[in-house]
Amino acid sequence: MSSLTNKSEEEDVSLRRRNSGYRKIFSTQETWLLLRESKTSCLCLWTRGIWMKQATPKYAFIAWLAARDRLSTLDRIAKWSQGIVTTYVLSNSGTESRNHIFFECCYSAQIWEKTVKGVMGSSYTKVWSEIMELIIDRNKEKKWMFCIRYAFQLVLYVVWRERNKVRHGDKLLPLTVVQKMIDKGIRNKISVLRRKGIKGMDVIMQFWFSTRLANV
Repeated sequence: MSSLTNKSEEEDVSLRRRNSGYRKIFSTQETWLLLRESKTSCLCLWTRGIWMKQATPKYAFIAWLAARDRLSTLDRIAKWSQGIVTTYVLSNSGTESRNHIFFECCYSAQIWEKTVKGVMGSSYTKVWSEIMELIIDRNKEKKWMFCIRYAFQLVLYVVWRERNKVRHGDKLLPLTVVQKMIDKGIRNKISVLRRKGIKGMDVIMQFWFSTRLANV
């Protein structure tokens, strides 16, 4: 009877849930890990195809957002803003989504084809999921991989920029102008890396020029 009385008179003790059980000491880190939803690390396979060593940060950032489907496309905006028109502004047809912009619409599809078909050859595709698989294919040659990865990021950046310009009332650049701009951008990048003494850039430049002839 006395033992029961002693137990009832003991003070309540606050215990915190930890990975190792309930403890008196509170851990902010362990509490956060217990509360948050556990997901696969962001370091997905496709990240190595975007955050490559010689990437241009602003191009890589847009590619990263696109890969995660986090660009402010109209289909996403419509989820929290009712009544918004979701028609894609560059083609005036179809609902604007990541996949429609890259490269289901005629405008971006032509840019993509003109830029990379000579590089891809029989592997050419404009399907987003297939492109993402190609940019992480370790069986491809380094010169091929550099050209595809950098072209992918630059095309995404330019198309997204043109989309934003039109959304804000500016005129859309003609396809021929955009295609020349992208080709020049890639050649300039290779030239800069070559001047910095990065190995293999001479070979990559020769390869890039050969793909331009193949795509004429």
